[in-house]
Amino acid sequence: MVSNLLSSLKNRNSCFFQSMGIILLFALNSCITADKSIAYKFKDETQSFDERAKDLVSQMTLKEKVSQMRYDAPAIERLGVPAYNWWNECLHGVARAGEATVFPQGIGMGATWNAPLIFDMGTAVSDEARAKHHKFIKEGKRGIYQGLTFWTPNINIFRDPRWGRGQETYGEDPYLTSRIGVNYINGLQGDDSKYLKLVATAKHFAVHSGPEKSRHEDNYHTSNKDLFETYLPAFEAAVKEANVHSVMCAYNRFRDEACCGSDLLLNRILRDDWGFKGYVVSDCWAINDFWEPNKHGLVETPAEASALAVSRGTDLNCGSCYDPNLNEAVLKKIIDEEKIDLALTRLMTARFKLGMFDPDEAVKWAKIPYSVVASQKHYDLSKKIARESMVLLKNENNTLPLSKSIKSIAVIGPNANAEQVLLGNYHGTPHNKITPLKAITEKLPNATIYYAQGSEIAEGWPLLETIPADCLKNGNSNGLKGDYFGNINFEGTPKFSRNDSVIDFGWMNKKPIDNLETDEFSIRWTGQIIPKESGTYRIGIKARSGAKIYFNDTLKAEFTNDHDPKTGYFDQELEKGKSYNVKIEYTNYHTDPQAHLLWVKTDKDLLNPAIEVAKKAEVIVLCLGLSPEIEGEEMPVVLEGFDKGDRSEIELPKSQIKLLKEIQALGKPTILVLLNGSALAINWAADNVSAILEAWYPGEFGGYAIADVLFGDYNPAGRLPVTFYKSVNDLPDFKNYNMENRTYKYFKGDPLFPFGHGLSYTSFEYTNLNIPDEVTINNDINVNVEVKNTGVVDGDEVVQLYVSHKGKANAATRTLVGFERIHLKAGEAKKVTFNISPKSYALISDEGESLVEPGSLEISVGGKQPGFKGVADTPTSGVITKIISLIN
Repeated sequence: MVSNLLSSLKNRNSCFFQSMGIILLFALNSCITADKSIAYKFKDETQSFDERAKDLVSQMTLKEKVSQMRYDAPAIERLGVPAYNWWNECLHGVARAGEATVFPQGIGMGATWNAPLIFDMGTAVSDEARAKHHKFIKEGKRGIYQGLTFWTPNINIFRDPRWGRGQETYGEDPYLTSRIGVNYINGLQGDDSKYLKLVATAKHFAVHSGPEKSRHEDNYHTSNKDLFETYLPAFEAAVKEANVHSVMCAYNRFRDEACCGSDLLLNRILRDDWGFKGYVVSDCWAINDFWEPNKHGLVETPAEASALAVSRGTDLNCGSCYDPNLNEAVLKKIIDEEKIDLALTRLMTARFKLGMFDPDEAVKWAKIPYSVVASQKHYDLSKKIARESMVLLKNENNTLPLSKSIKSIAVIGPNANAEQVLLGNYHGTPHNKITPLKAITEKLPNATIYYAQGSEIAEGWPLLETIPADCLKNGNSNGLKGDYFGNINFEGTPKFSRNDSVIDFGWMNKKPIDNLETDEFSIRWTGQIIPKESGTYRIGIKARSGAKIYFNDTLKAEFTNDHDPKTGYFDQELEKGKSYNVKIEYTNYHTDPQAHLLWVKTDKDLLNPAIEVAKKAEVIVLCLGLSPEIEGEEMPVVLEGFDKGDRSEIELPKSQIKLLKEIQALGKPTILVLLNGSALAINWAADNVSAILEAWYPGEFGGYAIADVLFGDYNPAGRLPVTFYKSVNDLPDFKNYNMENRTYKYFKGDPLFPFGHGLSYTSFEYTNLNIPDEVTINNDINVNVEVKNTGVVDGDEVVQLYVSHKGKANAATRTLVGFERIHLKAGEAKKVTFNISPKSYALISDEGESLVEPGSLEISVGGKQPGFKGVADTPTSGVITKIISLIN
């Protein structure tokens, strides 16, 4: 109202109106200043959060409202509204905010098949998040990754192993995903009747799982059956069971509508059918895809894009499209201001529910001490989850566990001592990075441990190492000169300059510049590189945010605004003893900065040294797999088998297959350990290697979990949350979102390892299955079974319950409807009970309707799916099936 009135006065030509305008401007400014003492309703803690939010929004001008709908919302000082950045991450631990406990990646969380354990993890993560947030506030910091609104969990369905972001999910099954997701959300959001501990965000809504390189332009279509049976159940559970307070819409279109502008998804399903009361946030810069060239092409201008998104229910913009374009959209009557008010009220309600406008004394979560961050209790939990995520794929002739009396062991492979593969993507900065090599070395203090890298992670992607001080020069000193600036533009005089012997920094609590009031700084390093060997080198700077590297005064590599640590690199011929000028310009505006100057001689022999150390050892542990450096979110990586974050093939990279075959040919006991975020077609290994352990991206203590399993200090019981296929040729086109011939439910071929597969060092027997022969439709089905540990080792068993509709067209082969992870001592037996609701055993029709009809229903209970043979079977566990009748 104020801005409109002033605009009207300025358009008058009369001197009288101009004079009155000046007088009125002074008067209004006085009123605005006086606003600080007004007893606003939104400051009254006795009012409901919704009423307080409505009142706060009613005090704002249009410009102020719009400014609060972007992720980096500025302060409104006259109303006492502090700046707030909505963007935060905690996929598997608090991410990008300095020190934090790093838990196993999402796919490893799914592999535990232990939903209550993931609730405990959510509680630990939210403890750390709350403690960090309040510490930041006390330091006057309100930037990115410092708030209480977290864009987690990723509950998309991992329908295709080629998807690089599948590592973030809990696997391919809607039920397993929903149980893990609901428990994680509950742990994150807390149990207080008044205040949210955090805001969790279920993402990416919906029908979203790659390809990464075309996500800004793709338009997917599915049947209603696939939509309601596969893609929506985990989101429905997050809303209805966990009361998730935020949902993130996806980049792609679904049935011609952008997901962030979809009336079907955001209004009819999410709000009308499910009763969602929270707010919707766009994926980052997704609204730009509405109008930018060669993307969705839905509208022509940013104002139209912003209006479309808000009118369809996207309240918060991760990006810069809403502000200032929503102002224009309102003035041009493309959207009513009332819709702006509705969206902003939802956002402000969330901030009130988090206690952001109330004193800390009133919010119990504000009392969590900082000592919980990276605490021993959380370390122990991370180790436990890592252990429970280990999946023993094969163990022929009881190759495992290994004896600790081994005199010598060779630990070989590109993932044997690689720290990044412990962490996956979207991770925090850990104090510990326990690789398999480190853990095995600690486990066997009296043995001789040999190590060799053996191969690149993939051809054309060598593993870089820190450039040592004796290959860097700065005048007469080893190292580089570092000029440290208190801004991100290298402006003015440096705060200080010093010699840094190596560039290998991961700052956590303490920034490199003391008493820095913000998280923004820059560093310029200069000097020379002097190699000790001639050859072809890959040289790179790995950093969290922006970095440039100059070589002999020429810009060679750069990147900016990166979400996860990334390496900008170039290949260069270097001569032994020759001096080359190098300059690195590093800028930081995140909260856990890191900078590493790296290189590797790319033409050195990796294979033969590995063969030589393998010959010396009694046993070989071969650590292969993938890396988050080459599979992940929309990456620039293009290699054979890899396509900008995704994979075009699902076999091990050729360099690793060659290493595997050469080592296996030695005829020595060889154990294959896989570290990866997605399923691998390890067909040759499955036929030829006696023991295979799947370890995923297992977190900062992952190496300990691996060593504990290898040497029998822990009995593995993880289960595959995805199907391991034999070839990409067995799968439909990557962009085909129909579920036909996908996942364990509809795949028609023979998998290498099936969903739910996992071995143990003991064995389990199933008896006394108790299920009624007949059940009247729309009644629950009660299932009881006795499980006994028939071996001599204590261990966990994952009891899996599946239903199959016999004789029904288009029905899944089987559907997971229940599971429970139990611990049994050697010789112990337990009764396990399940209750299958009508919704769980219903069929989803082609129209997307839930149908419960008379017919035959096969129920299977066991530690695996029934019907597999050979390496795909789980000989350490049993299964019982029974066919019952559903009657009217």
